[in-house]
Amino acid sequence: MASATTTSVTKSAASVLLTSLNTGSGVDTDALVTGLVQAQFSSKTAALTARSEKLTAQLSGVSTLKSAITDFAAALDSLVKGGTLQSQPVSSNNSVLTATAISGAKLTGLTASIRVDRLATAQTAVSNASVASKSEVIGSGTFTLKLGTGTYDASGGLTGVTGPDADGDGIEDTIAIDITNGSLTSIAAAINAKRAGVTASVVTDTDGRAFLSLRGETGAAKAFTLEASNDPSGNLAEFNVGPNGPGMNVTGKAGNAVISVDGITVERASNSVSDLVEGVKLDLVGVSSSAVALSTSVPTAALSNAVEDFVFTYNLLLTELQKQTDPITGDLRADTGAQNMMRSLKGLTMRDLLPGAPAGAPRTLAQLGVLTNRDGTLSVNNGTLTKAMADYPAALEAMFSNASDGSGVLAAMNSIKLNATSTLYGLGASTTRYNQAKSDLVGQQDKLTEQKDKMTTRLTQQFASMNARVAAYKSTQTFMENQIKAWTNGNN
Repeated sequence: MASATTTSVTKSAASVLLTSLNTGSGVDTDALVTGLVQAQFSSKTAALTARSEKLTAQLSGVSTLKSAITDFAAALDSLVKGGTLQSQPVSSNNSVLTATAISGAKLTGLTASIRVDRLATAQTAVSNASVASKSEVIGSGTFTLKLGTGTYDASGGLTGVTGPDADGDGIEDTIAIDITNGSLTSIAAAINAKRAGVTASVVTDTDGRAFLSLRGETGAAKAFTLEASNDPSGNLAEFNVGPNGPGMNVTGKAGNAVISVDGITVERASNSVSDLVEGVKLDLVGVSSSAVALSTSVPTAALSNAVEDFVFTYNLLLTELQKQTDPITGDLRADTGAQNMMRSLKGLTMRDLLPGAPAGAPRTLAQLGVLTNRDGTLSVNNGTLTKAMADYPAALEAMFSNASDGSGVLAAMNSIKLNATSTLYGLGASTTRYNQAKSDLVGQQDKLTEQKDKMTTRLTQQFASMNARVAAYKSTQTFMENQIKAWTNGNN
């Protein structure tokens, strides 16, 4: 920008000077100087402009290819890690239990027999007597909440809890809940604020009368008692839970789920169990005297679509790469990074993606039915793909899994992407090289502009001097002509 301004100022000054002196020679020296300068530097200017346009096109091409390979790898990563291409657990009786795969789990060949003898339950308690309204003040004092494993008398009544000793002081852990001029609403809020695993709510009937409802968490060790103290009115004690709580009716006991897995009986505190069958989360919804069969289902349709989608996206990338590296018209026809990327992609279908696959199982995309056409694009032989899926479903699933050992299509594509975009020898290095070349080109253009300015100034000065001499010659000529005329007139 500075060079362009300098040139403009130089030309303007030259124009003024030449215009004032032009009367001497009668020649349009401004146009003459401009023409001479352009003639002198036209070839260099054209060469630098062409080089600048080429570098811009090369940088654009590199950016396009980097985005294409990065987007391809990202889309494949999302597809593989999304879980839709992996075998899913199947329950033979969803009214007893449902099963879902844990993210990243490999479930091929999974079988298990599960019987649910009892569901995990939570302790519940509701007040026997109602209060006129949920906002009516009941009293002040302190509730003590104890949590632990419930103890019961012969009739099944809750007599207390034996709780955990989290701080190791030999005393059961308790929670104090202070109540001041409390209503059922504020009592429930105070209990909930402790976040101790007991949820309180207020239920009102059609007449607006209010009842207190308490619910603990599932599991035998999640029983609770609630006892009022410092209660002058004795009203808070009406909401005691446990041996001193006739005002609250325990309507449900805390208990563990009892499950039999392949003949082994275990208990769990929750109805959502993730540590019994590897890679599977079980949600218990009912009990049954007969076992539920757990198996897996291979997502053959999703895997087939994945292969088709992979081929389609690959062809889009290859088409752009072929355009950029075309030996005649491609902006990147001599780019090492682009050529290396082409070689890596062309070798993908023959790359061993499952080194540990059993004998006979497909280990390459070509063995799955992914064919390379004469123009380099890929296509799918559906017959070969269907047979491979029927004979070796585990191999196909493994090929499109998120393996930690570096096997599979995802690992191969990530490797190609990293090499293709490398700043040492890939497209990243090309970007650095072209940017440096463009920076050097700016310097050359600035130098050329400086040379143009100097030549314009020199020629302007030369033609100004010439005009001055011509003007002097014309002045002398005019004087002599006038003198001769005077002599001639005198003689007559």
